[in-house]
Amino acid sequence: MEAVIETAASCVGSAQSAAQTVFVAENVGKSFGPTQVLKNISLSIREGERVAVIGPSGAGKTTLFRLLCAVLKPSEGRITALGHDTGHLRGNALRGLRREIGILYQNDNLIPHLRVVHNVLMGHLGHWSLPRAILSLLWPQDLAGARKALGEVELSEKLWSMPGELSGGQQQRVAIARLMVQQPRVMLADEPVSQLDIRLGREIIALLSDIASRMGTTLLVNLHTLELLEGHFERVIALREGRLFWQGAPSEINRELLLELYGAEYRAMHLDDVVLSAKV
Repeated sequence: MEAVIETAASCVGSAQSAAQTVFVAENVGKSFGPTQVLKNISLSIREGERVAVIGPSGAGKTTLFRLLCAVLKPSEGRITALGHDTGHLRGNALRGLRREIGILYQNDNLIPHLRVVHNVLMGHLGHWSLPRAILSLLWPQDLAGARKALGEVELSEKLWSMPGELSGGQQQRVAIARLMVQQPRVMLADEPVSQLDIRLGREIIALLSDIASRMGTTLLVNLHTLELLEGHFERVIALREGRLFWQGAPSEINRELLLELYGAEYRAMHLDDVVLSAKV
């Protein structure tokens, strides 16, 4: 397995000259008190790439995402995000980086007492002045932009709805529309479909992949359900016990690898039922 990791790492390194990298992690570790969550992570993500991150519970997937978007700083090593060393960013420079990175969470993070249009226009907050943001709460300042983004996720008719009137899948689509308004260079989706059934999950992942392709945006998705890999990702990164376990094309995943990766979770996740024919 170490040989596989070394081979994959060398392939990633040789590809860096072909496309600009948006993220580079160099020997990254992250600890919370005495607990080391990530250990010696080295990887890179190219601009425009679509990458899925998989691994068992507690593998460090969410922590990795928080490091990439500079919500957390590494305890060891260095992360370069969009050309910036995240460990040294402060103030306006840090806010500027976060404007370029859109995040989709497990929960849609909509504000329940604001209408859909206002939630979508939250994507502008990193660019608008405070007076304009406050004014937009009284009357939406980019109504056409909000309507267009909602049209892209097939929710034009929900412009003036309240979030509580929407289904879980619709709420996540509103969150995606908010990302489209933000116009980030990178989209990080942290288990965005964990609370949806498999049919809705497929719809959301397909929508994210399609939007990322059309916008030319880099997409990283933390996935718990492996059925959702099919057809949407160029590369898969697997974490186990805080370490980089494997990376490669979805079509290279096999039962032996999944059994070693997930261990005791393999049967609980019904991975014997997963069809391993993923192709981009």
